[in-house]
Amino acid sequence: MGFKAFWDRHMVPRLIRTCCGAEAIMELRGQVVPQARGAVFEIGCGGGYNQQFYDTQAVSSFAGIDPSDKLLDFARAEAAKKGWAADIRHGVGEAIPFASESFDTVVCTYTLCSVEDPQRVLSELRRILKPGGQLLFLEHGSAPDLDVQRWQQRIEPFWKPIAGGCHLTRPVTAAVRHAGFDVAPIGKGYLPGNPRWAAWMEWGSATRLA
Repeated sequence: MGFKAFWDRHMVPRLIRTCCGAEAIMELRGQVVPQARGAVFEIGCGGGYNQQFYDTQAVSSFAGIDPSDKLLDFARAEAAKKGWAADIRHGVGEAIPFASESFDTVVCTYTLCSVEDPQRVLSELRRILKPGGQLLFLEHGSAPDLDVQRWQQRIEPFWKPIAGGCHLTRPVTAAVRHAGFDVAPIGKGYLPGNPRWAAWMEWGSATRLA
């Protein structure tokens, strides 16, 4: 196993586990995830960070995918701890292994930054949602300030190999809207206590347009 393969398989899951479970980020998850209702699908469910926030009285079923076997182990452990049945599978967002119009809610947190083709992923999320279904998103991405954008552009080529392909410069809300959703922003801003080039967050609720 080469160094890159070793890093991606063993170190990136640990890095993600640490960064994506930070207290400030968990507080944001707590604003978004409890809004999920009905049949729920979570893309990038590995790590299981969101499961504590789901309302089991409002969620009738839960399914999710992640490309990392290590992170899937954490997600399945969290499902067992929560005590609910969960259909958690290995998979990628560009080819979601579920039928069209299967879910009432899709949850996407800190995932669009690292997928290969974000527009294809958003198209897939729209496909599996029922008409009028809800996409709940919480992502980091391109900052609105030009000076921060310049730093994001400079740092991104060095950051991606370390952070599992994570991009710093991708738009968030605009990309969701472009994919055929009516977006209701909930919040946006720089996460306190973090370097601004990695701290711009946007979160909201988006309804699938017919």
